Amino acid sequence: MNTRSKYRTKQRDILLEYLASAPGDHTTAADVCAYFRQQGIPISQSTVYRQLENLVAEGLLNKYIIDANSPACFEYIGEAAREGADSCFHCKCERCGTLIHLHCDELASIRSHLFDAHGFRLDPLRTVLYGLCEDCRKADPTA
Repeated sequence: MNTRSKYRTKQRDILLEYLASAPGDHTTAADVCAYFRQQGIPISQSTVYRQLENLVAEGLLNKYIIDANSPACFEYIGEAAREGADSCFHCKCERCGTLIHLHCDELASIRSHLFDAHGFRLDPLRTVLYGLCEDCRKADPTA
């Protein structure tokens, strides 16, 4: 975690307040910009992107990169270090593109097994499982 002090700006504070209001939720920079636009709060897109990256560097947000075609997702994790805390894995539907965020003990045990038995450290911030979501399977029973 980067502990360098950062300039405390009004934009940073309102962005942090917004993200902290929904811990565990995943949001994109576009979602954040849309929210502030709807609220009538003047904050530029470049400021949002810059501040999100700064908050990741400070250890206040997790950044999830799903694939080259999807925007990065950000999750507020707060001041406390979450080493060993529940990891978020992702499932992406190959048909409709729906992204499912999973906080799952079973997957966390697979992560532990990979490390303990095989010496492989899995990065849950970049782990995506591909398949078909429930809605797509219902729409096509042969899938």
